[in-house]
Amino acid sequence: MADVLVLAASNGENLKLAERFAAAARADGLHAAVIDLTALELPLFTPRALASGTPAALKALEQQLNAAPRWVICAPEYNGSIPPVLTSAIAWLSVQGDDFRALFNGRAIAMATHSGGGGHTLLAALRLQLAHLGAHVVGRQLVSTSANPAKDASIVDLLQRLQHLAAPQS
Repeated sequence: MADVLVLAASNGENLKLAERFAAAARADGLHAAVIDLTALELPLFTPRALASGTPAALKALEQQLNAAPRWVICAPEYNGSIPPVLTSAIAWLSVQGDDFRALFNGRAIAMATHSGGGGHTLLAALRLQLAHLGAHVVGRQLVSTSANPAKDASIVDLLQRLQHLAAPQS
């Protein structure tokens, strides 16, 4: 079981950023794993896709997420908002079971972005969505660009803040 699960919503700079978060968590004695959402065989969420049945890859993703008390989400800004791969994964996860908030409710989550567009609108949109789902989102967030790359101290600080948030409610 991972103490911290780091989700990457791109296979580029945000995957590299996710790996940095996982390495920093491991250096602090935590068990950390990275999930590259772009590598999963999850179809775009639609009502028709849902009617066709739950994708096989979703069960494993849901189990990993459920077992980890804390998550870090590393995502690029995509047209001023959340990237489709992350939106679709959240949609699939929120229709599992009777309570759409079940997986997210009380979950401690930190957010980070490496984005060419600055990433601030992504982080605002993602914070709103995660709060709606009941997550405890760390107040500080990390914004990284090519001109201003993420600092190791900022990554460590976010991980420390994440550890201090309450564990998910059962």
